[in-house]
This record gives sequence, structure tokens and C-alpha cells, in this order.
Amino acid sequence: MRKVLIATALVLLPWHACAQIGNSAGWSPNTQTEKAGVPSPNQSNYQDQLFAQTAAVGGLAEVDLGKLVASKAVDPGVKRFAERMVDDHEKANVKLKSIAQKSNIPLPTNVDAEHGKTRADLNKLNGHQFDRAYLAYQTVEHQKTAQLLAWEIGQGEDADLQRFASETLPTVLEHLRMARDLAAQIPVDVSQSNQKR
Repeated sequence: MRKVLIATALVLLPWHACAQIGNSAGWSPNTQTEKAGVPSPNQSNYQDQLFAQTAAVGGLAEVDLGKLVASKAVDPGVKRFAERMVDDHEKANVKLKSIAQKSNIPLPTNVDAEHGKTRADLNKLNGHQFDRAYLAYQTVEHQKTAQLLAWEIGQGEDADLQRFASETLPTVLEHLRMARDLAAQIPVDVSQSNQKR
């Protein structure tokens, strides 16, 4: 048995060594380096680029949706929450854009199709049903965003993006708490729930 393990290790060793050569950190092919294995400042890898682009799309969607909700929500607390989303995410979007420009990361300038569909679906609703659907969406989105930020903090390689994620995470967690608290206060429309039975 010991001979089999040693033989397997010897077979896999050259493969493992080769896997470490080249693009092991997910760098793009045009990454400039200071010396072997050390990227020059403001060189981002694919994972950091994906993080920045995903965070940017989410931030744009939050601002876009927040403006809709501020004008359409029935509950005053939901309106205030939506206004807060616009303010906080506009600030975060400006910071992220500045970091991305330094690292030559192209960011989206428009909301993607998925977030556009969510906006269209929410726009079809009215009253407390609209408020509840928006807060349910906010709960899920802020959970996803918190996970995305935590991933960048622990796994990212761009120090500026890691710092951005670290500074943004507490605000996102506060938004998540606010959305959950507000959702618990929105009255359920009994007439609509009876119609669904």
C-alpha cells in the first residue's frame, strides 16, 4: 500500500508543479510584474475584476430601484429606507469606480438584464404588496452582497478592493438588518391572502 501511495505522489508531483507555473493567481495575460510572481501595483486578477464588476452592477441596481421605491412605496419607513439605499450606494459606487479606474478594471454603466427584470416585476405591484416584495428582495440581495464582500476580504488580491469591501461590509449588514426589521412591520393584506387560497 505504501508503494502505491509513493508511486501516486511521484506521478502527481510533476503535474502539481506545472499547475503552479504561469497564471496561478488568476492574473490576466497582460499583467505587468515587478519581478517574477509579483504583480506591479494596481494590477488586478480575474477574481478581483469579477468582484468589482459584480459589486458595481449591484450598486447601480440599488440606486435605480431605490429611486423607484422612494416614489412608489406606501410605508413611510420603506420610503426612507429606499432613500438611504440611494445615498449609501451612490457613495459606494463612486469609491468603487475610483478604485477600478486605478486598476484599469472596466465597470458596467447600466443595470443588467436580471436587475432590470426585478425592477419591472416590482413595478407591477402596488401598496403593501409592493413594499413587502421590495423588502424581501433587499433581504436576499444584501445577503448575497455580504457574502461577496466577505469573499473579497478573505480571498481578493487587490488591496484597495479588499479595503473597499472591508469598509462597505458593515453598511451592507446594517441595510440587511433594516430590511428585515421593516419587513416585520409591514401589514399583510388579508384580502389578497384570502384570494390565493
